Amino acid sequence: MSQLPEAYRTFLQDYPTVAGVYEQLGAAAAEAGPLDAKTRELVKLAMAAALGSEGAVHSHVHRALAAGATAAEIEHTLILGVTTLGFPTMMMALRWARTALHQATSPQS
Repeated sequence: MSQLPEAYRTFLQDYPTVAGVYEQLGAAAAEAGPLDAKTRELVKLAMAAALGSEGAVHSHVHRALAAGATAAEIEHTLILGVTTLGFPTMMMALRWARTALHQATSPQS
């Protein structure tokens, strides 16, 4: 839980019932269709990029890696957005993803 953003950790403490229902909704959505965990995380990464949410991009890069995605798959997911999101938005998300990839592969100090 320590890898979660501080704001979300505080939310969990302050509103555990709401947070629990939110987590249940996410789990139900994940189980509602045929996509595997890696594909779901790559889709959610693309949605985070479209939203322009740096925190969500970082989160879904880490989750995609944990689900078995490679750095190349993560970058390709974002590059596919160039014609839909526009070049600046895609580049912004790619930069955020590369930061998260670097964090994930760097030795912890």
